[in-house]
Amino acid sequence: MYYLDFMRRAEISRFIINFLIIGFVTILCSQKSYGQTEKSSVINMVFTSDAHYGISRAKFRGDTNVISHKVNAAMISQINTIPNLILPADGGINSGKVAGNVDYVIQTGDITNRMEIPIQSAAISWGQFEADYMHLIDLKGHNGRPAKLLLVPGNHDISNAIGYAKPMKPLTDPTSMVKVYNMMLKPAKPLTNGSYDYATDKINYSYNVKGIHLMFITLWPDSAERIWMQKDLDTVAGNTPVIIFTHDQPTCESKHFTNPVPPYNMTAENKFENLTAEHYKEATIAAKDDGATDIEQRGFVKFLKAHPNIKAYFHGNSNWNEFYVYRGPDKDVNLNVFRVDSPMKGKYSAKEETLLSFQLISLDPETQTLTVRECLWNTQPLDATQKVVFGKSTTVSLKVSRE
Repeated sequence: MYYLDFMRRAEISRFIINFLIIGFVTILCSQKSYGQTEKSSVINMVFTSDAHYGISRAKFRGDTNVISHKVNAAMISQINTIPNLILPADGGINSGKVAGNVDYVIQTGDITNRMEIPIQSAAISWGQFEADYMHLIDLKGHNGRPAKLLLVPGNHDISNAIGYAKPMKPLTDPTSMVKVYNMMLKPAKPLTNGSYDYATDKINYSYNVKGIHLMFITLWPDSAERIWMQKDLDTVAGNTPVIIFTHDQPTCESKHFTNPVPPYNMTAENKFENLTAEHYKEATIAAKDDGATDIEQRGFVKFLKAHPNIKAYFHGNSNWNEFYVYRGPDKDVNLNVFRVDSPMKGKYSAKEETLLSFQLISLDPETQTLTVRECLWNTQPLDATQKVVFGKSTTVSLKVSRE
């Protein structure tokens, strides 16, 4: 009897030991698998801009006068499908394969529309943006964590904070600037609407992602921004590829500079919006939508020449999908530039909703290449089951020449 009890206990012990061994091996295998995912060389980023909460689209999916809150939510619903889509056979990164995890979602400003009467306040618009971009996005990165949301402000966000030549109601509301600043810079003492000062509280930050340096700056790399950029670039090796994300295109807009004539006021006549610390330097005093910015650009071009590791530039502001090379006013630089569409104010998609798009950025640090794909998300406006359709794509090298 004792022998049988002993054998029974031995069998139970062996069962428990085997169970524990199997469980331990399973954990190790799962960790190994997780580690392989963690080490996946490709980084995916969704890029969009100019959400413009506070205004409406004339037409969208069979309806009229559709608010931005609804349009952006519809785009996010399509963004959430990216991980399961098959990438096009375009010769780019992971061509023909499942897109997979998305590590970052990047939005480069004009989160809120300028509060010209009767546009709603920045505070209300920010609340809608938060509801959509912070609660509806359902993406996970290769590390298993939610995709990280990265933001910079646009000219409308800044104008809401500092004022504008035309009447706004309220006259100022820095909510979106304060929220983005606190989210991205994480100060020990968070800013408030009362303590925010645009002159000193610029939204500049950077990330090192597997040997690639991502730089996020306020509006445009003007002379003041370049001071911060230089300090930031001093922290990385000269052969580290750098990618800039900002709101304005490399040529910038003359009206975004500060009025050069004392007392430097914004007026409806001169059109200056005083968004940059740099004053406008061209011969003409009044700014224009198509006013020359050659002098200002030459300052930026000089900076690019001093930092040949700046390999790519992403922007919104004037919105449509475009992959192009910025040469500078004297045609003496070559910078790969990527312009993204807007869900509300696209140059073409505002009138033709089937052209609405965002971009999927795939980055391979091992080969130092970058593939950007246009994601058309509303090609069948009345089809509730429609899927994202890939449009144009391009692949560029991020390798830094040793010459």
